Amino acid sequence: MSGVVDLLARYRAAMLAMDADAFAELYAENGVHEFPFLFPGMPERYVGREEIRAGYRAVWGASAARPEEVREVAVHAAADPEVLTVEQVVVGTVAGTGRPFALPGVLVLRARGGLLVHVRDYMDGLGVARAMGRLSTVAARLEEAP
Repeated sequence: MSGVVDLLARYRAAMLAMDADAFAELYAENGVHEFPFLFPGMPERYVGREEIRAGYRAVWGASAARPEEVREVAVHAAADPEVLTVEQVVVGTVAGTGRPFALPGVLVLRARGGLLVHVRDYMDGLGVARAMGRLSTVAARLEEAP
């Protein structure tokens, strides 16, 4: 489990720095990052290190949200030593407005050979939209969805 915990620390550091290159390098070449709680404007998943890099570079580059801290709620070891489940809250501010945000989420990390092979990212997508002042846009898109 210590290898996965080390990856978690590096994952959080890259996220706080909004460093898509450092973030992507944590993943195996064919690693997967999934977003099970879909909402308009987010992909269902990124497949492969380069797609993860490009996806996060685009998302972080377009975002005014500036994460400042990750508050760990709990870390749960699994029977499988490759898996770690993390409850956390990402806190920060929105550039330009100074509006604070606190976004709860759960990560399920699977690591092998010192790299992430699969991450399930259960983030609060509506909280993200709210923090960004885009909740009405997301709600309108949800109304349009089949």
